[in-house]
Parts: sequence; structure tokens; C-alpha cells
Amino acid sequence: MENHSLTSDTSIERFWDRYIELLCKQGVKSSSARWYVIRAEQYINAYPDKKLHEHQPDDVTHFLQKIGRAGRINDWQFRQAVDAIRNLFRLITNKWENEFDWQYWIDSSQSLSQEHRTIARETMPYTDKQGAEHHSDHDTNVVRKQYEKYRTALITEIRRRAYSISTEQLYDMWLVRFIAYNNKRDPIEMAEAEVVSFLEYLAVQRKVSASTQNQALNALVFFYSNIVKKPLTELDGFVRANRPKRIPVVLTKDEVAKLLHNLKDIQWLMASLMYGTGMRLMDCVRLRILDIDFEYSQIVVREGKGKKDRVVPLPKCLKDRLQQQVNKVRVLHDVDLEEGYGEVYLPNALSRKYPNAAKELRWQYVFPSGKLSIDPRSGVTRRHHLHESGLQKAIKRAGNKAGIIKRVTTHTLRHCFATHLLEDGYDIRTVQELLGHANVSTTMIYTHVLNKGGRGVKSPLDNM
Repeated sequence: MENHSLTSDTSIERFWDRYIELLCKQGVKSSSARWYVIRAEQYINAYPDKKLHEHQPDDVTHFLQKIGRAGRINDWQFRQAVDAIRNLFRLITNKWENEFDWQYWIDSSQSLSQEHRTIARETMPYTDKQGAEHHSDHDTNVVRKQYEKYRTALITEIRRRAYSISTEQLYDMWLVRFIAYNNKRDPIEMAEAEVVSFLEYLAVQRKVSASTQNQALNALVFFYSNIVKKPLTELDGFVRANRPKRIPVVLTKDEVAKLLHNLKDIQWLMASLMYGTGMRLMDCVRLRILDIDFEYSQIVVREGKGKKDRVVPLPKCLKDRLQQQVNKVRVLHDVDLEEGYGEVYLPNALSRKYPNAAKELRWQYVFPSGKLSIDPRSGVTRRHHLHESGLQKAIKRAGNKAGIIKRVTTHTLRHCFATHLLEDGYDIRTVQELLGHANVSTTMIYTHVLNKGGRGVKSPLDNM
């Protein structure tokens, strides 16, 4: 600390007193303040020949990248380090502190769990977070171990049919919950009566939505038809719950502009890309460098919903910003390689076919996390994409900050993309292809929310 404008023990002590005081104002618990000081000192000591007020954004970036490559740093420790450094520069009222993308580093602190949709194919079985609310952890764990052969058979059949990882996880979860509900009885001994009882329990006692009840029914029908080979033919008159048809929430173009105005840096770029292309949330966060074709001004969305590839337009106004992002990833990847890392997750088929592809730039994520993660199964250290929850929270905050009364989510941007294209005169078949809908009737929902009022009808009150 002696080289950072703090010339005496007294001034050093006064500096840290002010720092702790600032932490208290930020809501940091006194028990954590000591660790914040340690994190801040680690940052300062990383630049022994540079005064604190001379530091630049690149200094913070390089330091966070360095500790992010440590691999074994816990998510909360990384997040604490980011917050400690941010408060350090708040204290000295640095000119660039408000412009630095702190949120990106906060979002980078959240690693992908083993059950995350991107990497979950590498592991089985899964934990049942949703089921734990209604059955004890002991019950569900016993069921998982006791009936693992059924679960393995179920997951194998789902993978053979190339169903989505979300379907795989949900069907597995519903089977465990069904068995736990029926006092861990062997599914072979149960049939329609137990299934109906379970579905009624979900609807009446748990008060689940119609879509959730249908989801559970689909899982059990699939299990009994394909694994037990005893189809559920007589469900005692059980009728599937009708899923209510909802009109999608769509923002006006002015509202979209206000929303984007309240985002910054990578979150602005990701949200702009979703609105400008109609991509879903996971399509965006999983985007890889090879998917962007700057010459043809298009983006290839690979294995979207339904395992379908499609092509969407690359907005011209985002070309330069995306190219800058790719260049940042290139620099980050080069340093990763120099440090002995640089590997990215690839599906098993690709990793076997192209064993060196995982370290190639083209396969790197466009929006990588600032922190490396260690795969607990293989021990491989990889750089995954940013966790999608960061963007979800940012868009919700931006909607509130913009004063938008409508419920705004990441998927709202996809609805806006489709509706605004139709308003601009594009035909519905074109919009259908861009969205990747299998049936045009799905796309037709957006004709109900065009900017013409209720179905384009003029109210009789306006004729009086």
C-alpha cells in the first residue's frame, strides 16, 4: 500500500476505515467487510508500481481474468472480489468507474451447474430441485438409487429419439416424483389408477398450472408406453387440462428503444441481438463465433427448439459491435491457450469427431463467462457461456427503469421481433421461417397484436 498515495500508517488506516464505512452504506455485513478488504488489497498488490488513481479499466479486466482462470475459486468468492474492487474505485471517485461493465463480471460469477441445459447431457441422473419442495430430499434420493435402472432406461430412450435436454430432465423428474408420491412402489406394480391419483394431487393440492399437469401426464404416458411396455389406455375418464391461450406481450418500437436504452455493454448487445434476430434466450447465450457470417449478414441458429437449424438476419447496426466482441473473445482465448486452457464445451459427437475442435477459436462462445469452470466429472477446466439468468434479470430491471408497465421478459423481445416485422409489411411465411415455427398457425398469434387496436376494429364509441 505504500506506493499508492497512502504515505503513512495513519493515512492507510484512515483509508480502510473510509472503505469499510462505504461497504456498510452498500449493505455489506460487517462480518464480510474484512474479506472485502483482503480482496481489495490483493488487487492493489497486483500492481505494486502503479498508484491507485492511475489505474485504468484494462487493469481491472486483466486482474479479474487472472483470478477467473484460477478455476477453483468459488462463485461467491469471485463475486465478492468484483464487488470489493468496484467499491475501491467508488471510494476514490474514479472517472471511469460508472462506465466500466461491472455487471458482466458479476454475471460471470455464476457458473453453469451440472444440470444446466447446455452441459447436462454429460451426466445422469439429475437432482430434483422442483420435487424437493414437495417430497423430502431423503425420499427422492432413495427413489433415484432404488429405481436407477428405470431412470437409465427412460433417459436412454429419450436420447435415442433426440428429444431436448429440457424434456429429458423434466421426464426424469416427474418419474421420481410419481414414485415418491406412491410410497416408493415399483412402477410396474402401478397403473392408471395411481397415475390419475398423482395428477389429481398436482391439480387439487399443489394447484399446478394446466401446462405442468399435462407435462407430468406426458412423462408418465411416455414411460409406461416405451419403458414398461404397458401403455396407459384407461385413465378413468381423466381429461387433460386445457392450457389457456395467451396473447403474447408485445412492446411498441418506442418501448423497445427505451428498454434498450436502459441496458449497457454486453447486456445491451445481447438484448439488441435478440430483438434484431428473433432468437430465443438460449440461442443467444449459446451463440458461437462460427455461427456469425459477417459477409452474408446472417447468423445461423444451430439446434434451436425442436433440434432445428435456421438462419436469421444479422442487423447491420450491430455488425461493428459484434466484430469488436469477437475480437475481445479472440484476445481472451489466446491468453487462455497460453495459460494451458482454452477449451470450450462441445457435444459428445463433435468432441469425438473433432478432438481438437474444443480449443479452436471458431467454437468459442460469443458471450463467454469471465471465469473458468472445472467440470466436476472430468476435471477439465473450460470457459462456458454467460449464465442466462444475468440477462433475464437485467431486462427485467431495464423494463422497470424505463417505466414500462407491461411484463417484460427476454422472450418479449422475440414477440416484438415477429410483430414489428408483420407491421413493416413482411409476409407471415417469412416470419414463420425466421422464428423456426413448424406450423404457420403458431406464427398467426402475432396477427392478433398488430398495432391496430383490438383486431383492427374501430370501437363504435369513436363514431358517436
